[in-house]
Amino acid sequence: MGKDKLRKFAEVATFNNVLQLDEGKVMKGKWAEKHFGNNKPIVLELACGKGEYTVNLAKYFPERNFIGIDYKGNRIWRGAKTALEEGIDNVAFLRIQIETLLDYFAAGEVDEIWITFPDPQPQISREKKRLTSDKFLESYKSVLKPGGCVNLKTDNDGLHAYTCEKLQELKLLTHAKTEDLYHSNLIDDVLSIKTYYEKKYLAHNKNINYLKFSFTA
Repeated sequence: MGKDKLRKFAEVATFNNVLQLDEGKVMKGKWAEKHFGNNKPIVLELACGKGEYTVNLAKYFPERNFIGIDYKGNRIWRGAKTALEEGIDNVAFLRIQIETLLDYFAAGEVDEIWITFPDPQPQISREKKRLTSDKFLESYKSVLKPGGCVNLKTDNDGLHAYTCEKLQELKLLTHAKTEDLYHSNLIDDVLSIKTYYEKKYLAHNKNINYLKFSFTA
């Protein structure tokens, strides 16, 4: 591991807006009250990477609490440091494997979920690793409040198509859908937030897919 990664791992452990592994388990069912000190709605960004979406959403919606989740501490470092430097206090980051989500959030504790440019896991043998496979969808359904939505932004047409098929198979409710977000009538300030990877994709004229769905009306 490079010196810069080691430095970031060491520094992120000192940030009061980052919880790692077992530190987050004590927050289950109490995130708003115990960590944020309020009763505002909770929004998650899964596989948040550098946390660009988490931080920018928090700026747009100060009336909500945002938690970026990723396992790579050196990536979380960027978003967490930005939030601290800019005094954005409705942001936290949680360093865990997304497979363990149910260990950290109680049933109905979350109001909304964002999944932004996850690893598409295109190999058939890795279907269970896709963040919109059955196992993950079940965990989202559990932690979301009734009617809570999941948002998926991806450059990967295969993952988008796979997720659309899942929504049909499971009879979930699709609220918005496009294969070319930036040439659709859905685009707004929130959907225009761009991650590091999204900027790279757009520079190569790659289309961006977007889905918004829920498990109940």
